[in-house]
Amino acid sequence: MNASGARLGAITKELRLQWQQTKEVWTDAKSLEFEAKYLQELFPAADKTVAVIEQLDKLIGKIRKDCE
Repeated sequence: MNASGARLGAITKELRLQWQQTKEVWTDAKSLEFEAKYLQELFPAADKTVAVIEQLDKLIGKIRKDCE
């Protein structure tokens, strides 16, 4: 499960970098609208999801250890 969290984190980081590069060229009102509509919610949600996946991975590890 932790691999999924790491992958999501890496993909989100890459998307942030790509968006920063895109914003340098795409500077009209539609770019601001796109960022507000999609990315301003996506990035924090992805970060929270990664944190939750890490917590779940720790919990599953503890459960496994307790069941041994």
